[in-house]
Amino acid sequence: MKITVVGGGNVGATAAQLLANQELASEIILVDIVDGIPQGKSLDMYQSMPILGSDSKIFGTNSYELTKDSDIVIITAGLARKPGMTREDLLAKNAEIVGSCAKSAYEYSPNAFFIIVSNPLDVMTYLALKVTGLPKNKVIGMAGILDTARYRAFLSMELGVSMQDIQALVLGGHGDTMVPLKRYTTVAGIPITDLIEPARLDEIIARTAAGGAEIVGYLKTGSAYYAPASAAVQMVESIVRDQKRVLPCSVLLEGEYGINDTVVGVPVVLGKNCLEKVIELKLDAEETAMLKKSSDFVRKNIVECMEMVGLK
Repeated sequence: MKITVVGGGNVGATAAQLLANQELASEIILVDIVDGIPQGKSLDMYQSMPILGSDSKIFGTNSYELTKDSDIVIITAGLARKPGMTREDLLAKNAEIVGSCAKSAYEYSPNAFFIIVSNPLDVMTYLALKVTGLPKNKVIGMAGILDTARYRAFLSMELGVSMQDIQALVLGGHGDTMVPLKRYTTVAGIPITDLIEPARLDEIIARTAAGGAEIVGYLKTGSAYYAPASAAVQMVESIVRDQKRVLPCSVLLEGEYGINDTVVGVPVVLGKNCLEKVIELKLDAEETAMLKKSSDFVRKNIVECMEMVGLK
């Protein structure tokens, strides 16, 4: 297994390290446009392998030749959010960056699966689909896993219970319009609504939606990277090991949930063929309305992005 990580910043470098730690690939290529950054970081990681007991090989490069015949490409490249910026503020610049990265990576690895991490996540996933021309099962976005992890973490903080016993699901676009499903949130099978008062639960959901912005506010000059990288690596693990995990990911919908030609987060099965199945939940009227609002917002940004880059 050969995996390329595009973007040698905090998210990309952390993802590369986690991939190597878990030996999810025999060869990992870290790509970045800044000379020395991917080379230095990859060499440092390579030298940690004897300590960690991993035989993964890690190489850094400023071009795409070394990425040839990768099985999976993870795109993390792009500008990071700064205080006061929304994910949508990044649209124009990151569309240029992600479009170029996806095109270059596809040129050398036309059979690869693509996992998109760059923001605005759902729009960038759609752009990567268009630029590569790959089928929907081979280009997916990391979002729902991260959003769900934040939700579970906040619930664990609130209740003082193990995160392992908290099951939750977040649908929709990655951002303020995400849709945490209360009905599908449980603690060891106990409905979350039996454990947390409605008003307090709504506060936790609001904090989940603003989870990225909260971290940006603390860091000042960067955005979250440990959790996003971990989420991307969980997707890789399910694909590489054919685990058939049911995970919320951003995928192109073509009629599912009544949504067309839009990338949003829904529960899917990830296995050796990457996206193997979209799971359609029976949503109630309120959940359906929230998901529609979220997908409409994403669709609006998709149209704007496609116009910017001259694609339809």
